[in-house]
Amino acid sequence: MSRRPFGVSTHLFHHERLSRDHLLQIAAHGFELVEVFATRTHFDYHNPSAVADLQQWLADAGLRLASIHAPVGESYAGGRWSGLFSIASADAAARDRAVAEAEQALFVARRIAVPVLVAHVGLPRTQPRDAGAGPQDARAAARRSLEELQRAADPLGVRIAVEVIPNELSRAGSLVHFVEEDLDGLGVGICLDVGHAHLDGDVVDAVETVSEHVVATHLHDNRGRADDHLPPFDGTIDWAAALIAMQKIGYDGPMMFEAGARGPAKESLARLKSAREKMERWLTST
Repeated sequence: MSRRPFGVSTHLFHHERLSRDHLLQIAAHGFELVEVFATRTHFDYHNPSAVADLQQWLADAGLRLASIHAPVGESYAGGRWSGLFSIASADAAARDRAVAEAEQALFVARRIAVPVLVAHVGLPRTQPRDAGAGPQDARAAARRSLEELQRAADPLGVRIAVEVIPNELSRAGSLVHFVEEDLDGLGVGICLDVGHAHLDGDVVDAVETVSEHVVATHLHDNRGRADDHLPPFDGTIDWAAALIAMQKIGYDGPMMFEAGARGPAKESLARLKSAREKMERWLTST
């Protein structure tokens, strides 16, 4: 059995400017893949020099860019977002801006091969909304945005994956309906975020629900109450059941850890390495 590809999202370093050292640390812990979170305070995807640096850092670390996470806000500092973006905003100007930012992140693929752009549809229900922002979870607006983004992505060989997040548009069942009914024929897939699925109920049910559409994953843990982005096995997710379900649906793509910053990054990476080893033992024994 070939070794399943595992990676780490730079969400782990989201509070810092992305650097070569971050990628070297990920590689030093045995990971092959990385997802870069496109937030300008972390990685300035508008800056061609930053994109060129990223290309060189990936080569230096021997990592492959598995995905780019589309921007969800202007900045992330002190554990807080500001200037939130929603491609599902009912406000036309706000929607246009969110799409323009996502397209700019997508254009990283003009220089660095990347198969997937992960995008949120709307905002998590627990996310504080900017005052006066208006409805952020409009289905028709989301459909229009994703049509535009996939048209931009196709010539670059990138597939859009809408992420399971805790809101009415983006729960597992709602996303499947959206992809099949509203986005039929576009080729938009789903990013199965296991931590977010846990907040909304049964993880195994979510895996089975998205089975035909899942093209990317986010693996992190919580205790069922808050989106803690803990390393797997630090919360209450039944990872054995989740992994067996993923085996059953035939998913063999990247397994992307999306842990948040908690203490020294090297300690978090060591925990993620340990989690990977435990998951690999289960995956090869079932």
